Parts: sequence; C-alpha cells; structure tokens
Amino acid sequence: MKRLSGIAASQGVAIGPAFVYRPEPLAFNEQIIQNPRTEINRLIEAIEAVQGMLVALEAHTQEAIGEAEAKIFEVHRMFLADPAFADEIKAIIQEEQLNAEAAVDRVSNELMAQFSAIDDEYFRQRAVDIKDIAQRLIRQLLGLEETTLASLKNPSVIIAHDLTPSDTASLNREMALGLCTEIGSNTSHTAILARSLGIPAVVGAGKLELSSGTMVIIDGQSGELIIEPDAQTLAEYRTRQQARQRMRSLEIAQAQTPAVTLDGHQIEVVANIGSVADAEYAIQMGAEGVGLLRTEFLFLQGDTLPSEDEQYQIYRAIADVFQRMPLIVRTLDVGGDKDLPSIDIAKEQNPMLGQRAIRLCLARPEIFQTQLRAILRAGHERNVKIMFPLIGSEEELHQALYQLEQAKANLRARNLPHAENLDVGIMIEVPSAAVLADVMAPHVDFFSIGTNDLAQYTLAVDRTNETVAHLADPLHPAVIRLIHQVIQAAHRQDKWVGLCGEMAGNPQAVPLLLGLGLDEFSMAAVSIPSVKALLRTISKTQAQEIAQRCLELPNLQRVREFLDNP
Repeated sequence: MKRLSGIAASQGVAIGPAFVYRPEPLAFNEQIIQNPRTEINRLIEAIEAVQGMLVALEAHTQEAIGEAEAKIFEVHRMFLADPAFADEIKAIIQEEQLNAEAAVDRVSNELMAQFSAIDDEYFRQRAVDIKDIAQRLIRQLLGLEETTLASLKNPSVIIAHDLTPSDTASLNREMALGLCTEIGSNTSHTAILARSLGIPAVVGAGKLELSSGTMVIIDGQSGELIIEPDAQTLAEYRTRQQARQRMRSLEIAQAQTPAVTLDGHQIEVVANIGSVADAEYAIQMGAEGVGLLRTEFLFLQGDTLPSEDEQYQIYRAIADVFQRMPLIVRTLDVGGDKDLPSIDIAKEQNPMLGQRAIRLCLARPEIFQTQLRAILRAGHERNVKIMFPLIGSEEELHQALYQLEQAKANLRARNLPHAENLDVGIMIEVPSAAVLADVMAPHVDFFSIGTNDLAQYTLAVDRTNETVAHLADPLHPAVIRLIHQVIQAAHRQDKWVGLCGEMAGNPQAVPLLLGLGLDEFSMAAVSIPSVKALLRTISKTQAQEIAQRCLELPNLQRVREFLDNP
C-alpha cells in the first residue's frame, strides 16, 4: 500500500480500478510553405470546423452537467472568434511562411505563458483553456479524430497528468468514480467540474507511476491517493464513502436554510462568482448573496476595453439574479503580471509588488471611472456594494473614495439613475492594511479579508512558485493573528468583516473563523451546503474556545494538529 498527498479538490471518497489517461502528444513539423494564402485558407476552415464542435460540446455539457459548466465552451468560442487571435496566426503564416500548425502552436504557447504568469490562480488556469483550444485546432488541421474520455467503458478512477475542459466535459459521470491529476489547483477546470459533477478529486499529486487496473482510493477531503490499499483500509474507506454520500444529499436538501449555530447565531454565507452563470448556480447552492464578484472576466474577452454600458449590463444582470441580496463587486484587480489584451501594462521586475489592482486603477483613472460608473448604475434599486482590492494605506483609500465621488458627479450631470449611498469596503490583503485596520475602519462600511494574498505577503512566499507555494498557508499563526486583529478593529467601530479567500470554504478553518468573530463567509458556491451544515453543528462559544487556543499556538503544524482534533 502506498499513500501520496496532493491538493483536495472535490470532497468525497472514490474506490476502484485506475484508468491511466495519457493521450499521445500531437506530432507535427514546422515547415516552410510556398503558398501562404492556401495555408491561411486551411486555418480559416479549421477555425470554422472547431467552432461547430464547440457549439455541440457546449450543448452537450449544458444538458449533461449544467449551464455554468457549459459556459466554459462559450468562452472558448468567443476566444476562437476573436479576430486578434486569428490575425496573429495569419501574420506568422504570411510573414514567416510557416505552416498553420506551427503558427497556431507558437501563438498559443505565447498566450499560455502570459496567463501562467498572472498572480491569480483563477486567471492562471485560463492557460488551460488556451491549450485546449490550440490542441483542438491543431488536431483539426492534422485531420485527426478527437481523443476523449467519453468512451470509458468501466467504472474507474481516472489518473492523468492534467485534464483539459474538453476531457472533463466528455466524462461519463457513471463511469468516472474519481479524478487524480499530477498538476493543478483548486481553481483548475478539473477541480471545478469535479465539484460540479460531485466526483471526488485530488489534483497536484506529483508524478504518478501506476498502471491501469490498479486498485486505488481517492480521499477528496485529505487530498490523498492510496495505491493498492490493504483490506482494512479498503473496508474503512467504503464505510466513509457511504456516510459521505448520505451526508451530501442531506446538505444539498437543506442548502436554502440559514446557517444558525447551536447557540442561535445566524451566519451569512455567500458566494465568490465571476459570471451570470456562476450567480445562478450560487443561488441553487443556497448562497445568500455575493461576497466577491470578480470583474476581470470582462477585460479578457477582447483587445478593447469593455464600455460603461457593456459593464453595466453584465453587473445589472448579475444583480437581478440576487434581487435584494447583497452583491459585492470588486473593482478591477489586474497588474504588472497580468498582461491582458485590453490593457497596456508595462513589464515589471517584481509585478506582484508592482502596479497592480487599486494602484493600477488610480494610475489609469479613465479605466477606473468607467468601471465605477457602471457599478453605480447597476446598483440603482439593487443591493450592490463596491470593494477596492489591495488597499495598502489610508492615502490609497482616500484616493479611491475620491474617484468614486467623481463618478457619482458625472452620473448626476448626465442625469443617469445610480446608487448614491451604496456601501463601500476594502479587501484586506496587504499586511499594512491589517495592521492599520483601526485607521481604515472609519472610512468604510466593511472589510473583506483576502487570505490568498494576505498569506503570501505576510509570509513572503510566492504562491505561484510550486517549490514554495505550500508555505503560503492561511492557517499559519501569523496570518491567524492578523485576521483576529482586523476583526477586532472593525468590530470596535461597528463595522462587519467578511472573508473571501479559499479559507472560508475550508471545513477545517470554519470553526476557527467563526470563533475569531467573522461575520460573513464567502466561498465557491459548491462549498456552501457543506459549510452551512457545519456551522449548524457548532456553537459560537465552542468556536471561540477553538480560536483562542489557535491564537496561542506557535507554528503551523501545531495549529493543523489541533484543528484536526480540537
């Protein structure tokens, strides 16, 4: 028996024979061609054919899995239809007289490198989208059949280096017992679709050397892959699997019920989203609003900036899904490491400490003003709130608030309906903001703690660097103490505090955060039923005792050991 550790991506237990999925890499040569016009025509025909495939795949995914998951392929179609993408490939064919396959490969590799460098796991995973599109396009140019998991005949645990959106969307949920990949993260498509399908998954498990047919167990809670389990381990996990299946059914059935602790405290549980489809799914999962609307997706859809009206329409559509429930819109969070097609951003030696998020918006007020006006208009007669990311000083906060007042003045002058008195908050992601929370609190209505960045900056760990990323753990005592300090400072001035990092949906961290006094838990929608159910099983008094003990512990290992057995 062998145990391997990875990242817990989708809860549950999977037991069964492994199916090792390693599709052959696409093989082609870079060639100098004689007639660029003919090659460009080949490219155009291939793009049209792939567009048709994506339409069919989107329809299949919507029927088999859900509308939110099908949106992945709508995004693929939009990307493929973007003239800038095709024009760049055509330019290489024309100017360098390269064959279409080689030109597609070069352009897609450059784009993948740009997205992989972005300091936001959500957007780094878009590199996988580009890889999927490029492989599909090259396969079409080569005249090859699609290679998918749709033909899987026996119930199996799928083992792979990585899975593309096309791979996961083609899964037969009756045959796919679980998923385990060598690379990936909680926000990879493998993780997202596994959660949507209710399939246990572990990602980022490292090099996997086993053969198809080997008996394996996936523990989607601990992030373990167990190879060739002994009889006792197998029996133990079968019992856990049955219990988990019963529990999940009950959690979803009660998802619309508020999360009230044993001693009567109601806790707000909301969702992190990035689209209208996400909003609809969040409602189904029992979300009581939105703690984080990522607006960056609007800036990834072409080489021009979205207009005020385009942004307004999307924000309004999402607000309409939630009606009177709160919708917190985070202003644009991009920076020197996010080379988006619609924004000209200078290269920086250390972009994670450079002109990103609010710093970029303050430096580019024309972009900031357009977005602020769109949010204000969408907030008319809706419960919309604005949140500024990566605030590090009182000066930055005052500048952002000034820009907001300027946007209101513009809308008043244009006689456009808008929200005059919407709530304003900031993300606490920079240690300076956490330390100065008492200084910031009088100027805002709420704080929302972004533990992904707060852990990174507090612990001086680049969470995009695979060799050290595991050190950026929000359960580190230094991060816990900062969270506690922020909550205390806010509550002393009657301001509420939310948390929208991955930590909010982590069952191990929920009692700790409740005990620290957190008012709002914001997470991926799929986690909401489980977190609500967990909150109903504990008292706030018990949670406070857990939090107090954690605040006294000296290191990460001790904290984790205690939370495993409080």
